[in-house]
Amino acid sequence: MPRYRLTIAYDGTDFCGWQKQFPHADAVPGALTRFHDDDPPVFEFPGMPPAAIEGAPGEPTADAASAHAENPDPRPRAELRTVQSVVERAVRLTVRQPVVVMGASRTDSGVHARGQVCAFSTFDVPGAQPASGGSTARIETRQPGADPEPPTNFERFGGGWPAERGAAALVRALNARLPADVLVRTADVVPPDFDPISGAISKAYSYSIFSSRQRPLWERRQSLHVWHELDAERMRRAAALFVGEHDFAAFAAAGHARQSTVRTVFSCTVRERELPDLLDGEVGGRLITIDIAGSGFLWNMVRIISGTLVEAGKGAIGEDRIREALRSGDRRLAGPTLPPQGLCLEWIRYADAPRA
Repeated sequence: MPRYRLTIAYDGTDFCGWQKQFPHADAVPGALTRFHDDDPPVFEFPGMPPAAIEGAPGEPTADAASAHAENPDPRPRAELRTVQSVVERAVRLTVRQPVVVMGASRTDSGVHARGQVCAFSTFDVPGAQPASGGSTARIETRQPGADPEPPTNFERFGGGWPAERGAAALVRALNARLPADVLVRTADVVPPDFDPISGAISKAYSYSIFSSRQRPLWERRQSLHVWHELDAERMRRAAALFVGEHDFAAFAAAGHARQSTVRTVFSCTVRERELPDLLDGEVGGRLITIDIAGSGFLWNMVRIISGTLVEAGKGAIGEDRIREALRSGDRRLAGPTLPPQGLCLEWIRYADAPRA
């Protein structure tokens, strides 16, 4: 069966990040969504063959069988609302198989995306019929904008989503099952060994800042409000210092767990536009957006670079200090880590396509 790559967009405000998380069932009640008791146990890890999945054709591996014997249902009874879990459930309902959805970038809680990339594979089930798109009754009874229901018992695995059914039909089927804050933009068939993480050759983020003496209304979910008047030209000069190959140790969060902190930034620019006042239509503030593209980024690297540029725009951090931070790796010389709501994953590129 084919492997599919999806490009998705989402408003990260109400998500606890991209990656699935399983806290205690009593933790953060408002952020939890419960599994059905009859939801089948599934051992899911990236790259695991179908034979290692409980209920899939073939015998489970020794490790999977041993884990299942010790704990028949190893999953907690509650799950934080994450983008991966919501997308994965929609895919399962569509292809009627216990697939694993692997994302290219692990965005944090509150971070948005216009071009997140993920991938999943289905497996052949002898005699199974191709998925018909799932139960329309389930879609019709679901509250508008609600998350897809957890898959109930797969009495018989479906036949996946054969390539001849078309990627456009897959996009429509998935969007019919996704909540209002997630959207599948594109889908295409990729080689069986496609890895959305290691296969990425570059990616880009943006960080939006609302600079005004007036609190933002419409922009509050996708931008950081800054009361200060920021000097955009000063921010542009500081942004140019990050372009090129540097050791970004001073611009990474503690505990990033990367062996090397050297990264290459292809571009770092600052753009601005005026926004009208809600009452009189006059200029009410400026939306300043930092755009940064590179080969890869360390944990919180974009948010720390953006915080440094905001301080530069205030006149609190000069260009010499940024140069010294890059040279020395001293985190104290860089700016603060900005909150997540202004950050957006814009795109991820792969060698097989100009943009994904």
